[in-house]
Amino acid sequence: MRIAQISPIAERVPPKKYGGTERVVSALTEELVKRGHEVTLFASGDSITKAKLESVYPRGLREAHLRDLYGVNHWTLLTLGLAYELQDDFDIIHDHIGPISLPTANITSTPVVVTMHGAFNAENRRLFQQLRSPNIVTISQSQLYPVPNINHIGTVYNGLNMQHYPFGAVPDSYLLFVGRISMEKGTHLAIEAAQQLDMPLIIAAKLEKEDQLYFREYVEPRLSDRIKWVGEVDEEERNRLMSQAKCLLHPVTWREPFGLVIIEAMACGCPVVGFNRGSIPELIETGVTGYVVEDIEGMIDAVNSIDTIERAVCREYALQNFSAERMTDGYEAIYKKLLSPEI
Repeated sequence: MRIAQISPIAERVPPKKYGGTERVVSALTEELVKRGHEVTLFASGDSITKAKLESVYPRGLREAHLRDLYGVNHWTLLTLGLAYELQDDFDIIHDHIGPISLPTANITSTPVVVTMHGAFNAENRRLFQQLRSPNIVTISQSQLYPVPNINHIGTVYNGLNMQHYPFGAVPDSYLLFVGRISMEKGTHLAIEAAQQLDMPLIIAAKLEKEDQLYFREYVEPRLSDRIKWVGEVDEEERNRLMSQAKCLLHPVTWREPFGLVIIEAMACGCPVVGFNRGSIPELIETGVTGYVVEDIEGMIDAVNSIDTIERAVCREYALQNFSAERMTDGYEAIYKKLLSPEI
């Protein structure tokens, strides 16, 4: 198949540090190329890929300080314009940018698959319900709940090249929080749990401009020798921290569509304790790869029981359920369904 993959250009593909969607796009693109498909990746010019690369800007927008609050500016629009202008070159267009693409995707003659990597909300729900030509893929079952009557073609869990993650059989004594410092990610709740447990916590997370007030009020005053913020880390350091952590704390306060750090941690053998929000119960198997809990008290109890989790089993679960191969199987099935003469 001739397949276009349209990535957000906030980060390089794959990202140098933080960038969940770009990491997933990279894994999918490279696996499709490996399987013999003719893939064109629309991404930033510094992206690393075996696919044909098309770009309108030489590097990721965040690194170039060109990204606005929503990750959308004229460079993103130019990327979409280039990809859809070349629609006749492709059998399938797979769009990972989301709502801003829908008006163009809705009038495109080539079949379009749109993976919704973010949350459905009041601002974008009506777009998905009215512009129904693109085929929408969700990344968890729970993500679909707020948006009935959209053109939903299937759910495909995110996958990564899990075999490359380092396995840590014998952990250190620290707890870990990874991702982004924000209220919705619950950084302050991870700190509270660690303090009540009297255990060290490492916060390996980026801080965006819009979260500065939250950081100053809820996080910064509680940092200490035992509650350490090490900033945004690269992939190698993140994986090292995960492989050696006692467990990962994931106390999200919103309906998270997919927690990519959860499957990354599990691939390193690191169990996860997460709040029962959104996709979390779909990713964590309680008692096998960690615990799904309701509140801080449940998180504390789970951490106290974390040594009952077998780290090798945790890793094997991640490799079996969230690999790049399994994700690509899901998308290939959707592509073939759309190109079937029976459709």
